[in-house]
Amino acid sequence: MTRKIVSTLSVAALLLAGAVAQTAATNAAPSTSTNSVIAGPNKLAIINIQAAIANSNEGQRDLDALQKKFEPKQIELKSLSDEVDNLKKQLAAQNDDERNKRVQSIETKQKTLQRNLEDAQNDYQTQSNEIAQRIGSKLMQSLDNYAKQNGYAVVIDVSSQQSPVLWAAQSVDITKPVIDAYNVVSGVAAPAVKPATPSAPSASTTLPRRTTPPAITPKPAATSATTPK
Repeated sequence: MTRKIVSTLSVAALLLAGAVAQTAATNAAPSTSTNSVIAGPNKLAIINIQAAIANSNEGQRDLDALQKKFEPKQIELKSLSDEVDNLKKQLAAQNDDERNKRVQSIETKQKTLQRNLEDAQNDYQTQSNEIAQRIGSKLMQSLDNYAKQNGYAVVIDVSSQQSPVLWAAQSVDITKPVIDAYNVVSGVAAPAVKPATPSAPSASTTLPRRTTPPAITPKPAATSATTPK
């Protein structure tokens, strides 16, 4: 009788131990419904956003138009610069009185040249930045769509000199396809191929050229609370 009781208790103990172990294992195992890792995009890409703006069809059209707008001012500044240079060359042939008058005239013209050049450069840069910001805000939507459609989790802008990217394979650069995608959305036709341009005037009177896009700070559409218009 005693042996039967002991045997029965042993079986009960084993069953209880098994139940406790199973419960512990169930509690320790992660729930597949709440704790599982959600799969998502994991690719990384780079883009030169400034180059994308400047080389889009719309960017080329608008920045070329801005360059043409400032050509008369550039010619005017070049003419004034040449006048100052000629006056300086004539100083050696003047007597003291004439020389003093000519020096004053040169100084006045130089101040005018410098002031006009700074004003023109600031005006050009302001209007160039406005073009970049306008196009950049719209181009970000194309970047957002392209990144999502192609499974990119992160896109890094490498146009800034402070970019943390030291090296990247050409295969991860999505600047060109984003430009192509934006050209389709913008509906702006590609500009006509222009003939070779003559050499530029003196650097002292040359305004910023279209090939140097302005710095901008576009807001990513993927994380921004408001969608760029």
